[in-house]
Amino acid sequence: MSDKKPVVKKTVAKKITSKESSENKSIKKDDVVKVEFSGKYFKGLGRRKTAVAQVRLYTEMPATEAVVNGKNIKDYFGADLAASALQPLEVTGHSNDVAVSIIAKGGGLIGQVAAVRHGVARAVLALDPETHTALKTDNFLTRDKRAKERKKPGLKKARKRPQWSKR
Repeated sequence: MSDKKPVVKKTVAKKITSKESSENKSIKKDDVVKVEFSGKYFKGLGRRKTAVAQVRLYTEMPATEAVVNGKNIKDYFGADLAASALQPLEVTGHSNDVAVSIIAKGGGLIGQVAAVRHGVARAVLALDPETHTALKTDNFLTRDKRAKERKKPGLKKARKRPQWSKR
């Protein structure tokens, strides 16, 4: 028998200081869009679950790409979700007429997309009341009110009960 002890390798995680972490983060200046919105606008408020979106359609400005929280809508949501969010403009034919400014808060990405779509539909309705039937038939004006149910006292989740034991 040998008297050698087994070698144990120890890995130590390096603590990153705030100075190092700020150097590692690269903020892309291309992501932030500097667009000054001014003039007359039509507003719409959209909601879904806990997400809220404030939408403004500017009629006096040239039509540009929509801006969400200071970023291009395709950068913020992605191409597929951005197209879904702006569907009410496509259906009513106002996609090339207005500039869109959006402030989205709360919820997740999908909830924010649904809130933006609802807000855009309400803003288009304020802009052109004749589009009501087109927006209503595609269910853009209907608020999806489904939300997470609250947890009740004595339960593990909203409806899940603790396991019953006889003894």
